[in-house]
Amino acid sequence: MSKPEFFETIKIENGEICNAEWHQKRFERTLMHFGGTITQDIASLIKPPSSQGLFRCKVVYTPQEIIDISYFPYTKRSVTSLKLIEASEIDYRFKYLDRGTIDALFAQREACDDVLVIQNGLITDTTIANVAFFDGKEWLTPEKPLLEGTTRARYLAEGRLKPADITSAMLGSFSKIALLNAMIDFDIMPIKEIQKDRIIC
Repeated sequence: MSKPEFFETIKIENGEICNAEWHQKRFERTLMHFGGTITQDIASLIKPPSSQGLFRCKVVYTPQEIIDISYFPYTKRSVTSLKLIEASEIDYRFKYLDRGTIDALFAQREACDDVLVIQNGLITDTTIANVAFFDGKEWLTPEKPLLEGTTRARYLAEGRLKPADITSAMLGSFSKIALLNAMIDFDIMPIKEIQKDRIIC
């Protein structure tokens, strides 16, 4: 049986590693769950590109070893529409390198830019980001995301987000949506329209 493989996506901006401590926490949490033996500090292994600009650092590992560290220039993907997809059977609590199930959900986006996954009646994540919604007073993020992202964790720790159970029926009460991941941080968009099976931003 092959060992499970995982990865971290870490933002590098103008040669600086961003929010490394939050990636280290998730890395260690994954190792603990799977009986890992690595004791390394991820940031100490990263050699940021000398070029100015935004880069995505991808650290691939098993619980026993670091497999690869690579760097890619980053261009933000435009997301202005999300299709609601029910997928209660998906389990992506850990950042697996094999994203076959996630890619299959993305393939169901139809004319939208991405999907917003619903599990057991509750909103979770898009295929690339955690989400948050603004109700006019505070930002709410799903209590049970598909994956506990590092940016989400950071904003929760800072008290800037409140976890809550969010249903599709509640979407009409929000004026803004934010996508959260290591590369885009907290990307806010106005909600222009809520349709039966999609959000238009």
